[in-house]
Amino acid sequence: MAEPFAELRPKAFAIAYRMLGSVAEAEDVVQEGFLRLHRELESGERIESMEAYLVTVVTRLAIDELRSARARRQRYVGDWLPEPILTREEDDPAAQAELAESLSVAFLVLLESLSPEQRAVFLLREVFDYPYDRIAAIVGKSEDAARQLAVRARRRVGDRRPRFESTREQRDRLAGRFFAAIEEGDLEGLEALLADDVVLHGDGGGKVPAIARALQGRVRVARTLTAWSRAAARFGGVSVRRTAVNGEPGAVVLDPDGKLINVVVLEIGAGQIQGVNSLVNPDKLRHLGPVADLRALLARNP
Repeated sequence: MAEPFAELRPKAFAIAYRMLGSVAEAEDVVQEGFLRLHRELESGERIESMEAYLVTVVTRLAIDELRSARARRQRYVGDWLPEPILTREEDDPAAQAELAESLSVAFLVLLESLSPEQRAVFLLREVFDYPYDRIAAIVGKSEDAARQLAVRARRRVGDRRPRFESTREQRDRLAGRFFAAIEEGDLEGLEALLADDVVLHGDGGGKVPAIARALQGRVRVARTLTAWSRAAARFGGVSVRRTAVNGEPGAVVLDPDGKLINVVVLEIGAGQIQGVNSLVNPDKLRHLGPVADLRALLARNP
């Protein structure tokens, strides 16, 4: 199964992650999908397309997982944000930009408003361009029912679906100025980069200190970010490493020992920063490497 795994895993993970917004849950679903495929092949079952079989199993498992995850997310402390993934530039910038839109934090949060079946149909149609007859077979619905699910999903998502309105180079330059302004404590310079209605989200999941609810407005967000920067400076030796996160400009913030404090993801449009997302929940960072003990850092540097 090594060769099929290497070939089919990217597509399976891409679907599972967009369905669930969780790296760990997506990995589990993909692994289970391959186990079922392996058992079918071992039993002598004739499978015409391993990709079609795997996509079907992974999608259905993700629907089931999402149903159970809904109750957990209703009890979630503070804002829920998807687990971040570090993305890289591909050989085809246009294709990468198209996929990046469906990876963005804002898009994945928006998908939370859909039912599990709507989310599956919407993603398979709008992101992965599957025909309705295949989608119907995957989700176990009639073709008419699949079309109706897509219509309802599009209506719910509507014009709120984020679009990248600037080039990657423009976004990177703006992100560079953003992180430089924070590092230098340049409050006025930071405010100039933010949209009037910019929104700051912090996801601590009740595990570490984070803002209780989203903050909106250029002045409030700029002052909060500057205050966070001053607090981090007290740790001594904190470093900010720029990287792409979920297809958007972002950074990982590391403590003096090189352990993750948080991941920052920017939402950029119309030449301004529209949103800032800070993920500090350690459970959502462990797949990226060793995580810092934020509470201990704060206790040592009050």
